[in-house]
Amino acid sequence: MRILILGAGKMGSFFTDLLSFDHEVAVYEIDAKKLRFMYNTQRFTNKEEVKNFAPELVINAVSLKYTLDVFREIIPYLPHDCILSDISSVKTGFKEFYEQCGFRYVSTHPMFGPTFANLGKLADENAIVINEGDYMGRIFFKDLYSKLGLHICEYTFEEHDKTVAYSLSIPFISTFAFAAVMKHQDAPGTTFKRHMKIAQGVLSEDDCLLREILFNPYTKDQVEQICLEMKELIEIIENKDENRMQQYLSKIRANIKN
Repeated sequence: MRILILGAGKMGSFFTDLLSFDHEVAVYEIDAKKLRFMYNTQRFTNKEEVKNFAPELVINAVSLKYTLDVFREIIPYLPHDCILSDISSVKTGFKEFYEQCGFRYVSTHPMFGPTFANLGKLADENAIVINEGDYMGRIFFKDLYSKLGLHICEYTFEEHDKTVAYSLSIPFISTFAFAAVMKHQDAPGTTFKRHMKIAQGVLSEDDCLLREILFNPYTKDQVEQICLEMKELIEIIENKDENRMQQYLSKIRANIKN
């Protein structure tokens, strides 16, 4: 299959490496410097090159802020039977775009960051495939993610954003809170060191990725829920209420029980 990857960032490079030995792959990137270390792939900086390549599948790997704009720019240079795809972490507005663009489409979200995750060992990671769109496109990505050992879930566009707001924004916000009050520790405890490692991993992710997750329209509700829980905990601590504390501990232990 002829596959065009839009963007030569971390995820674009990851998909290029992943696909280039089994497919004819090209990468389109307006910043030529980012293409210097791409190998076993064609490197395009001009849309006419895209037109001549005539891809059968496009994987849009640019940051969320530019995803739909880049689609609109490249569509006039694509064959009509080409399948459009994205790997964006937030899908707000994507369903409407796809339904109006006139192309077949598939939308997925590999639930791991190229910085924090071990790309050589992804068996414990997850991927979401949106169950709306082109059937063959979904089969392609489900097969690809299965070969990586990923656990695959299928959601609608709306279900995806709600799930991401819960599964990513809550740990991100918790990490931000931990880092915001950080003080140097001469003798950090085990729990502190574990939290520090998590914080360093999360904050090593690309800023664009962090913004995408936090600007998810469903994230605000999750943050407000955290604030309510912290307010309750502050009241318990201020009053040194042992009974309420015990009830609170029982509640949160039940939440994390497998």
